[in-house]
Formats: sequence, structure tokens, C-alpha cells
Amino acid sequence: MAAALRIGVIGGSIAGCAAAVAGSRAGADVTVYERSGAELQDRGFGIVIPPPLHAELVGSGYLDAAMPTAPVGTRVWLTREPGGRSARELARQPSPVTPCNWGLLWRSLRASAGAVRYLRGQPVASAGLGESGRAVITSARGEEPYDLVVGADGHASATRQLLAPGLRPEPAPYVVWRGAIPLGALAGHPRELELLRGAWVTLGFPGGHGIFYLIPGGPQDGDGSAGAGNRLLAYAVYGRPPEGADPGPYVRELAAEHFPAAWADIVARGGRRATACHPVADVQAPRVARPPLLLAGDAAGVTRPHTATGAVKALQDALCLERVLREGPDLTTALERYADERTAAGARLVELGRRMGRSLVEEVPDWPAMGQDEVDVWFRGVLAGTWHYLYEGPGEAPAEPDAGPEATVAR
Repeated sequence: MAAALRIGVIGGSIAGCAAAVAGSRAGADVTVYERSGAELQDRGFGIVIPPPLHAELVGSGYLDAAMPTAPVGTRVWLTREPGGRSARELARQPSPVTPCNWGLLWRSLRASAGAVRYLRGQPVASAGLGESGRAVITSARGEEPYDLVVGADGHASATRQLLAPGLRPEPAPYVVWRGAIPLGALAGHPRELELLRGAWVTLGFPGGHGIFYLIPGGPQDGDGSAGAGNRLLAYAVYGRPPEGADPGPYVRELAAEHFPAAWADIVARGGRRATACHPVADVQAPRVARPPLLLAGDAAGVTRPHTATGAVKALQDALCLERVLREGPDLTTALERYADERTAAGARLVELGRRMGRSLVEEVPDWPAMGQDEVDVWFRGVLAGTWHYLYEGPGEAPAEPDAGPEATVAR
């Protein structure tokens, strides 16, 4: 069915490259329109993906097995000792994750796209239906018809407006500060570095939390290689910025006030240039495909980053797209199947992200009063029966195959 298809992909980031690989593997002729004229591998910070998904992507040819990762198997919960500046460990939970460097992930997907036409510096002026019923993409190259247009144009997607006019992301009442800094920032903090070599850390404080984990560095980071020994410290800190002030540098003040001294020093060493402040928002298209249009990644739906599924969802979208194109029997049926599966999956993630946001930022527990049992019980309540790859507590079982993107067995 897909052999004769012409697919146009709007957006050449993670979701767009993954969709291009999917279409190409299904036998379609694929063209990607990327508005930026620059390479994208230097963009973004750290991301994590479930180990089974990483293995599937390597095994199916989406990712190069040689792409560096920094896998760890444990989540450690910390807070500041009451009345002091030292850290107190609250709990440890099994939580296998495969941290990646966004740029290296993009580069691997881009290489796997092979013969796909990747048009760098080609912003799309418009997309819509042509007189023949096929989709038409208009750019500086003129009008080009396609059997299918994939909108992979991010959280502010113009393609989404074709399927859901007026739909916009809904902001959360807090922001996230993200950073990726050289391990030199941990100089003088050997205990923290040793902890991060085997675990990822959640640090709770009044009004939010921080996440810290190691990721592979790229060729531009330190020693000119992207090998297993080249690492960066990635972090994300969630909280409310001060009203009427520049929120960018505030993360250092927040850390100094609420973090254990060592972790506050690490954030401060990153400096303003290493940290970016982003709003947190979510949105889900009511239907992520309607022939001849399809949405992928953040264009289809944005979930709050607590779920750690931005790139994950885009990659799962691609795997689903390849499967439905292969199965057919025709494009309309394939897109209906994609819409049924990925719309429901995205809606579940949006709801989960909101619950996590309320519990981890808006209505945080009394962190110093928590211990192992209290953290386990509290987080099961946050999940509300939803299995998620970031948490594998005692007695937890994977969800059934139709339980959505948080169930990594379902792809």
C-alpha cells in the first residue's frame, strides 16, 4: 500500500525525522521540510527513554547501536535536611531509564532517514487540501502535492490548526529551568557525582522539585568525542518564578534557598548561559489524523514534562505510523487506526502529566517527613493505577498492550 505514497513531513526535528524514517521503511517517498537552515544537533538538553523502547528502535533500524547513552537503573529521592544544608535521602526506587543527548538522538535519526529528501531552510508557507483531494504543501519551492502530510511542527503547530482550529496549549502555573553542564560543575562534590553514576535524582523542595541525571556529551562537549566516558550533567527544576521579574536567573536563588548546599552549588556553577527557562503547558488534539493529514510528536499533543515522554511519544508515533502503513489495506484505514491509537495514548499522558504537576509542584508533600514507605505510597497515589516506565515499585506490573504510551510494551 505505501509503496506508491508520497509523504511530506513538516518539521525536521525528532518527531519529523522519526516520521520520515517510518515512512521510508514502509516504502513511501518522503520529503522533510525543516525551516531552520542550521543543523539541529546542538539544540535541546537531556532526555530519557525507556530501555525497551531504545532496544526496539535500535533493533528496527531507527537508531544506531553505537549512539552513546547513559543508562541507570535507580531513582533516588532527596530533600534538604530540616534546619541544615545537607541532603537527606528519602527513598530509592527501581527506575531503569536510558538517558540520551537530544542532539545525538536527532543525528542518529537523521542518518537513519537515508534517502529521504531533507530540505533544510525550507519553511512551509501553508498546507492544506488541493483540488484533487490530495494534500498540498506550499513553500518557496512552490506547491507540491502529497498523499499524506505529517505535521511534526512542534508545540505551536500550524498543522494542528487544520485539524483542531483554535486549539492552543494550556499553561501550567509554573515553569521549568533546564540545563546541561560539564561534569566540572561537580568538582568538589564526589559523593553527588558517584550517586549520579548509578542513579537519577529527584530533589524535593517547598514549591517544586529538581531532576538530575547524566547524559552523553556531544563532540562539542569537552574532549571532542561522543564516547561513553564523555558526560554532561542534565537537570530540570520545576517551580514558580517571581512575579514581574526575569525568571531566567531565579533558579540559582531558588536553589540557594531550598536545595542542599552541594546541589545548590552545582546549579550555581552552571551559570546563566547553561540554563534555559521554559513555560510548562499541555494540549491534546481531539483527533490526531484525518486523511490526508496526520500529527506527530508535540504537534499531536504536548504533555507536561514530568512524564518524560516528549521524545518518547514522538518515537512511538513513528513506530505506529510505520506499522499502520505496512498493514494498510489503504491510506484512509491506516490513518484511522493511527488516530484511534495515538489520540487515546496522548490524552492519557496529558492527564497523567497534570496529576504529576499537581503532586510534584503545585501541592507538594512535606518532603522532610517522607521516608521509603511514604514515598512509595504517595507516588502510587499520583499514578492512580497508571503504570509508567519511570516507576517500577514493589508489586507493580506492566500494563496491558493497549494501555497507552506509558506502557512501553505497547508499540
